[in-house]
Amino acid sequence: MIVDYHMHLRGPDEGQAGRYSADRAEEYVAQAGRAGVDEIGFSDHVYYFRQMQELWEIPWMLERCGDDLDDYVGAVVEAKERGLPVKLGLEVDYFPGIERELAAALEPYPWDYLLGSIHFVDGFAVDQEPGLVHRVPVGEAWRRYFVSLRNAARSGLFDVLAHPDLIKIHGMRPPGEETHYLHVETADAIEAAGVCIEVSAAGLHKPVGELYPDRSFLELCHERGIPITLASDAHEPANVGRDVDRAAALAREVGYETVTVFEQRERRQEPLG
Repeated sequence: MIVDYHMHLRGPDEGQAGRYSADRAEEYVAQAGRAGVDEIGFSDHVYYFRQMQELWEIPWMLERCGDDLDDYVGAVVEAKERGLPVKLGLEVDYFPGIERELAAALEPYPWDYLLGSIHFVDGFAVDQEPGLVHRVPVGEAWRRYFVSLRNAARSGLFDVLAHPDLIKIHGMRPPGEETHYLHVETADAIEAAGVCIEVSAAGLHKPVGELYPDRSFLELCHERGIPITLASDAHEPANVGRDVDRAAALAREVGYETVTVFEQRERRQEPLG
């Protein structure tokens, strides 16, 4: 089985359907079929929804809190009712200190899974320029990022950690020994927390030009029995499944034989296609 559990339904605000609709979801499903993907999951960014606005302090996020979460959830639920092979997820930014409030805000909705992401650390962006790696020494930036990722894993909020080594996006790395130490500590924490990681093709289209996570980190996760999902991080229908075959190939090369499938936050393993 091949899944793509990281994509964004949000579209342009045109027409009566608005940004989110089951008709738009059908476009994603059609492309998934062409790309050889069996099941897709939508996971729009949590910071676009006004129901979550009170949780954030980052101005960049607050400026984007204009959409209605009920519109998004309703569109995906309708797509499911049409019999489409889709799951309802959300990509949720982790910040320490708001775990209880975040859990309460997410609780009313029928999620199949929740992705945990680290896009900001200590107020600095991870995947923008100038970002965290431009504000502090690279080794310190990596340390802070992976501390945040470990805390996200331990929070109990998430089912999957998205693009788990996103900090490498700009191609800047500390020395190999330091990187390995951070990977080992983080893989240990993820194993203890019992969450999955995402093998994402998105990094192939970023300055780093690599899958997330890299082979060495993924090998450590496999050694610990950490389950995986697959992802394109598509922001439009045309990119659904893009290079997910390469993500699946890397997973198979390091020893994975199954992929995780979610339903109502319960997971099962299916043979990796």
